[in-house]
Amino acid sequence: MRLVVVGAAGRMGCALIRALLLTPGANLAGAIEREGSPALGQDAGALVGLPETGIKVSADPLAAFSQAEGVLDFTSPAATVEFAGLAAQARIVHVIGTTGFDEEHIQKLDAAARHAVLIRSGNMSLGVNLLAALVQKAAAALPDFDIEILEMHHRAKVDAPSGTALLLGEAAAAGRKVGLADAAVRVRDGQTGARVPGTIGFATLRGGSVVGEHTVILAGAGERIELGHKAEDRAIFATGAIKAALWGKGRPPGHYSMADVLGIADL
Repeated sequence: MRLVVVGAAGRMGCALIRALLLTPGANLAGAIEREGSPALGQDAGALVGLPETGIKVSADPLAAFSQAEGVLDFTSPAATVEFAGLAAQARIVHVIGTTGFDEEHIQKLDAAARHAVLIRSGNMSLGVNLLAALVQKAAAALPDFDIEILEMHHRAKVDAPSGTALLLGEAAAAGRKVGLADAAVRVRDGQTGARVPGTIGFATLRGGSVVGEHTVILAGAGERIELGHKAEDRAIFATGAIKAALWGKGRPPGHYSMADVLGIADL
């Protein structure tokens, strides 16, 4: 499957290029960066410390998409929305690991998914998506337990809570049959009063080079359950994204999740 990496010079872009060059059944068809990036014109293989591929980093996504079967995208919300429109024009698979979308962004992605296979997740890790299914089950089975979600990432991460934390929050809310927007408590500061029953709390830590750590705590009277995941290498996100792209090839247009890819949507 011919795949384009956008945001090629970023942390995840480089991880995706490495994974593509080492994954049977997938080929690097293009590497895209923004105008003015110092990576433009560099060989994609050399960019990530591997042998040259003959594929130069470009700022022309439309040309690259027209020669590809899919795009791997861990960029920014505004950029991802633009790429979604181009992927829809090209009728190719669009795998999205970008986080931090607002409602307007989601509406535009839904519109693009009418013409392309769009697979989006707050975390492409296979383990995290299994964790989300377990969180949903636990939240449903323990309706009186308080739910708190703790996450930590590297100092350079720009959004909070993380997309993964929100993914886990959505899973917990689904287990309780409530909307996360109504149940979430993202900030506590000062005299907050007692915890409101049924809420889902979030706590965010930032520092160092932490790839990603998430813990979902279900706290009851006299006992506590902790379900967690620790990412040790960004390669796990790249592997999951490529798996998603391969799964999406030949599927009908639609807005899919990693739960669909893994066949655990109804776990």
